[in-house]
Amino acid sequence: MSLVENERTKLLANALDRASTACVTVGLLAPIAAVIYGASGTAVTPWTFALGGVIWLLAAVALHLGARFVLGGLKS
Repeated sequence: MSLVENERTKLLANALDRASTACVTVGLLAPIAAVIYGASGTAVTPWTFALGGVIWLLAAVALHLGARFVLGGLKS
């Protein structure tokens, strides 16, 4: 039964890691692209922009570390 549990553990770790990638995309890359191409419809102060980026980056790091922690639960 440990083979099935290992696959479920890997599936959960992959989902967490994909969520961390989505955080980087939504919180960092999309706002940067919006500023570069002038697509931002609101006036965002640089501090708000930087703080939002840091928060999204921390969320991505936390999710990635969570995925690594989950993978530590694999059974041999």
